Amino acid sequence: MSIEEPNLKYRAQHKERLAWMPWLYDSLKPHQRAWAEAWQNEVQAQFQELETVRFAARCFVAPSAHLFAEPGRAIEVGEGCRIAAEVFVHGPVVLGKNVSLNARVTIDGGAAGVHIGDNTRIASGTAIFAFNHGMHPERLIREQPVTSKGIRIGSDVWIGANVSIVDGVRIGDHAVIGMGSVVTRDVPAWMIVGGSPARVIGDRRDKG
Repeated sequence: MSIEEPNLKYRAQHKERLAWMPWLYDSLKPHQRAWAEAWQNEVQAQFQELETVRFAARCFVAPSAHLFAEPGRAIEVGEGCRIAAEVFVHGPVVLGKNVSLNARVTIDGGAAGVHIGDNTRIASGTAIFAFNHGMHPERLIREQPVTSKGIRIGSDVWIGANVSIVDGVRIGDHAVIGMGSVVTRDVPAWMIVGGSPARVIGDRRDKG
């Protein structure tokens, strides 16, 4: 076995680690950063070739992420964003700077889109859907009209694992959404909400 073979195996495992824990991309050592940046350039170039996706500088996206952006349904990824393994994003979606989407986050922009502000953190398993189906009793669900109001999530928001956010919701800057919450109404800035449906349970400004 050559010296290169163990190194290549380690590198493959390190890529897998980064894909599931992309925050580690920020702490790479200089000798790791050289191959990791080249790898990311290739991954992002392939997405941009096949979909209407644009990455700003210093982004990370796992190769196993599913990014779908037809013309008119673009995905804009801001500087320093992190997109982990098995994330699903269907445009139109705009991610501000330094947004992190952890493993298996699902975002569908519907027709009106999803906009996420700078420095927001979204934990694993969260589902964000910017569309809804009608429920008229005289029509099958599959025949119902689809509506879309869009979703806006502010800056510096922390969304816990396995949260669900429905169409039309607005979440203010600095808010915190507790794990497992179902967000069906607007969340004011700085509020901490939790439950199903989510309700205010605290004020982040009281945590200082």
